[in-house]
Amino acid sequence: MHWKAWLRQSNIKCAVSEEVASCWVQQDCHVADEQKAALKKAAGVSGGKDECQVRLKGKERDDWMGTEIGMLGGCGFHCQRTAGDGSDKQGKMGAGYNNLRRRKKKQQCKVGREEEGSSSNRPELAAFLLVLRDTLIEEPLVYVCDIQSLFKLKVVNRWIGEGGKATLVGAPDADILAAAIEILRKRIAAGTATFLVKVKAHRGEPANEGADIILADKAISDPKVGKEWC
Repeated sequence: MHWKAWLRQSNIKCAVSEEVASCWVQQDCHVADEQKAALKKAAGVSGGKDECQVRLKGKERDDWMGTEIGMLGGCGFHCQRTAGDGSDKQGKMGAGYNNLRRRKKKQQCKVGREEEGSSSNRPELAAFLLVLRDTLIEEPLVYVCDIQSLFKLKVVNRWIGEGGKATLVGAPDADILAAAIEILRKRIAAGTATFLVKVKAHRGEPANEGADIILADKAISDPKVGKEWC
């Protein structure tokens, strides 16, 4: 079950109830045996965090379509719906993303050049580039992230009005940014839609939570995960 005041505190971690669980329904409501079995099975599931599985059929559809990303059209949009996240912990950086449309499609990596100084911007950019590399140029893409700096890159803002004089010389993370811009250029030339959506962190958005906990954080500590952009 969720912690008390979980929504206000942005805490979607689950806890084991110390009390006997009960389910109350209206007195005129008839609950079939299979429904009781399903409730009992759900109550007995163990785990440290909500699964956050998107189901757009049945009664759960209205709930998911009313979420932040659902009201923006992300749940019903026929595209590659992805989310990425970067992690910067104790001078080590990791990035990862997952794809809700293709459940098994995930990727994570360590992000190099930490000896020059680590920051959250570099792994966040790396996660976005991982998504761009793994998505076909012709496929529409929705990318969900929880960091605002990805949308307000100072180096990009400085290009406005410069025409052909714009350059990446001296720009931080230029190695990652240049590769991302090149793929975006190809997508624009092909007429393919690319949407970047900012969501609030730790509010239960399923793709974002999967990228944050399962991929980005573990990429730093897992010795089997390789390093890029060194």
